[in-house]
Amino acid sequence: EVQLVESGGGLVQPGGSLRLSCAASGFTFSSYAMSWVRQAPGKGLEWVSAANSGDSNTGYVNSVKGRFTISRDNAKNTLYLQMNSLQHEDTAVYYCTKSADPWWNGGYEYWGQGTQVIVSS
Repeated sequence: EVQLVESGGGLVQPGGSLRLSCAASGFTFSSYAMSWVRQAPGKGLEWVSAANSGDSNTGYVNSVKGRFTISRDNAKNTLYLQMNSLQHEDTAVYYCTKSADPWWNGGYEYWGQGTQVIVSS
């Protein structure tokens, strides 16, 4: 059974940092692309970042480029999202997702339960 368990969310002041983690199990983590997707209050889903299976290729939505860094530890079956210089607009539930392929192609095969990030002073 595929399981994706996010952690690391919380309340942070503008300009602060958080690191999200996603512990994966039930599949060969190193063989699949992984992504972070978020949903802000009252808004739709927004893809944030993805890392292909080898981590050599990553991508970001323009609004987080230079502030967020996606990484993966294939030995620990864990995906990370380091979020710096957080802004009010980053407030959202962040979901870890698994692709059906080694490269990210816009698809989401499995989702975690999400972790809440609130950026507020």
